[in-house]
Formats: sequence, structure tokens, C-alpha cells
Amino acid sequence: MSKTALVLFAHGARDPEWASPLRRVCAAVRAKSPELRIESAFLEFMTPNLRDSVEALVGDGFERIVILPMFIAQGGHLKHDVPLLLEELRTLHPQVRFDLTCAVGEAESIVQAMAAHVLALAG
Repeated sequence: MSKTALVLFAHGARDPEWASPLRRVCAAVRAKSPELRIESAFLEFMTPNLRDSVEALVGDGFERIVILPMFIAQGGHLKHDVPLLLEELRTLHPQVRFDLTCAVGEAESIVQAMAAHVLALAG
């Protein structure tokens, strides 16, 4: 069985507080599953970037890295930029399996959670 890590991959922003929800998600996952390795990475403006996160995980012996885009939907970055980043990572680390999930906002459980939040506000 391969050693697997997760990377929550977000856009990034100039305001450091922008990443607070992502940090909270990482902390919640770590609290519920401390044996699971989870890291964050950003496309731009913030560190670490995806390559730096992956390099650290590969250095720690991870053989499978699952990248979870923390985007509400699949737009230009996920359709164009991320495949290029993954191609580069696969070339640099052919021994590592990289899996890319759908944008988190497209997952049915997240859609339903957002709907429940909206309904609670209307309430």
C-alpha cells in the first residue's frame, strides 16, 4: 500500500487572512484523522506553491499525492493551469502517483452544505 498525502490547493490572495478558512479545514482534518498527512498549497500570491508542497511530501516518502482543488467550480485555472502544473510534477517525480479531484464546490455534499447555509440564513 502506498503512502498517501493530501494537498488542499487554493488560489491564494494578497491578504494573508484570506487563507484562514483553508487553514481551518486542514486543522479540522488533522484533528479528526491525525495519522493522515494533509498540507495546503496555493496557485499564486501565497506560499507554499504546489511544487514546494509536493517536493516536501516526496522528500518525506509519499508515493501518492491527492490534490484537492479548493475552488467553488472548475474554471480556467483548473482547466488550463493545473494540468500544466501536474504535467511538470509528473515529469519531475515519475515514481509518484498524482491524483486530481474535482473542485470542492462541485462535490454534492458541499453543494448541499451551501444550500443548507443559504436556507438557514433565509430562515
